[in-house]
Amino acid sequence: MTSYTYTFEDIRDRPVAVIGAGTLGRRIALMFASRGGAVRIYARRPEQRAEAIQYVTDTLPTVLQDRGFGEVGTVTGTGSLEAALDGAWLAVESVSEKLEVKIPLWGEIDRAAPPDTIFATNSSSFPSRLMTENIRDKTRLCNTHFYMPPQINALDLMSDGQTDRGLLDTLLTVLPEFGVHPFEARKECTGFIFNRIWAAIKRESLAVVAEGVARPEDVDGMFKVNWGVPAGPFQMMDMVGLDVVLDIENHYAQEFPHLPKSVRDLLQSYVDAGKLGIKTGEGFYTYARS
Repeated sequence: MTSYTYTFEDIRDRPVAVIGAGTLGRRIALMFASRGGAVRIYARRPEQRAEAIQYVTDTLPTVLQDRGFGEVGTVTGTGSLEAALDGAWLAVESVSEKLEVKIPLWGEIDRAAPPDTIFATNSSSFPSRLMTENIRDKTRLCNTHFYMPPQINALDLMSDGQTDRGLLDTLLTVLPEFGVHPFEARKECTGFIFNRIWAAIKRESLAVVAEGVARPEDVDGMFKVNWGVPAGPFQMMDMVGLDVVLDIENHYAQEFPHLPKSVRDLLQSYVDAGKLGIKTGEGFYTYARS
């Protein structure tokens, strides 16, 4: 039986594969490149790989300076899953929040990965149990939900129901070496720990805007004044991408049909207009295009 129990010394010279180069994928790659090791980013589009590599290259020195430990690692991009996964101790999937995308992709990853690679999905709401269909050894998969590194570095860790206990203990021990702080959900939960709480805050914020009670800048302004945070819910949603936020809300609505439709309708109107947030230059706010 394959062991997925590692120490930091066991894996520090082995690469990490990040599958997906979007807003979160590139930030996940950034954190794993902060201890001098190799990170490989898999994405089909060359321009997305190039943008992700540039982001890591530009941001990593500041992360190390602010954090006070670590060293610059190497980050490369590839359009080959086999090349990305070669020798990897960990594969983190961070693609669109759609099971019809994730399930077949995990089958491809399973066929290409070394037998001792840990599998982790960065899904924002789906339990990893729902992605195991094409994975032969279901004890190697778990949820690792990153928030918005390098600024927000907590992580939800959750079993797929069969995940090897040593694997979970490995991630609890090793991830802090990369400046990421895992917290384990003790039972399966849509939204895990913090994301379930954040979903309620986000949903009520959207509701007061959908109902005409307030503007996005009013809600964000009150969060910043009252809690001293640098960004409010609408700024955070613009950072994540409103298409991603809508996918997550649609998933919650399937599981909890009582949730208000007006919230999803508001998000849908922005998505239909191509206003997805920072990545398109406009969402709830307008951004200067780089």
